[in-house]
Amino acid sequence: MPYIKQEYRDLLDDTIDRLAETISAISIRPGQGETAYAGMLNYACTRLAMKIVHIRFGEIRYGTITTITGVFKNIADEFYRRVAAPYEDKQIEKSGDVDMYEKYGSTI
Repeated sequence: MPYIKQEYRDLLDDTIDRLAETISAISIRPGQGETAYAGMLNYACTRLAMKIVHIRFGEIRYGTITTITGVFKNIADEFYRRVAAPYEDKQIEKSGDVDMYEKYGSTI
């Protein structure tokens, strides 16, 4: 989880909220698929990372690549842990689990 000081959250949140609203508004336009926001979210995150590299460093270096890759990996892992895993657990309770998981030791 990105535990940053409240003062930094205050500086970032309005901009993030506006970006989220823009992506959501574009993605619900006629002709957009149900997951159109995914490509736009990918683009926004990628461009944000690359813009920070450009402003802060001016060039790409291995250490920067590994840091940004690690941040994106941590984002994915934390999102899965905090949002997807609880959702999956609820769906298992609702619909039942795959029987083979029990055989190999993975149960809720």
